[in-house]
Amino acid sequence: MSKALFTVNIFLAITLFFMPVVASHASTLKRDTPIVITSDTLTADNKNDTAIFEGSVVATSQDIKISSDKMTVYYRDGDSKIAKIHAVGNIKVQKDGMAIFSEEAEYIDEEEKIIFTGNPKVIENDNSITGTRIIYFLKDDRAVVEGSKVLIKNKK
Repeated sequence: MSKALFTVNIFLAITLFFMPVVASHASTLKRDTPIVITSDTLTADNKNDTAIFEGSVVATSQDIKISSDKMTVYYRDGDSKIAKIHAVGNIKVQKDGMAIFSEEAEYIDEEEKIIFTGNPKVIENDNSITGTRIIYFLKDDRAVVEGSKVLIKNKK
């Protein structure tokens, strides 16, 4: 795979990771929206079909921002298509007054889902949802929260 194609695929992978996390706003994003990824280091391994961003990883696109300590993009063997994205450490996804926090998140392309683990928490305005694991199913635009606790603040 050429370096230019590899880089484009990294950007597409991050887009795929962003869009479903904020599904209620996903229609506002366009696939051609530029994505800026910064990290202390990027290790692109064409032989093993991976790209590893490490140290203060921040990816932004339009009005979505995701940060983590490390983000690894995996490609299918011999193909430039994304198989999965694995992010670890201090994960924070921000969009329009909503934030998702966890210690680990994994996007699995084949199953079209994102799994948040490690004390996952969703905060929107004054409301929050926590659980032991939050699974977001992209195709169905639904989430399953295991061990859930929901806090809804009533406003007058």
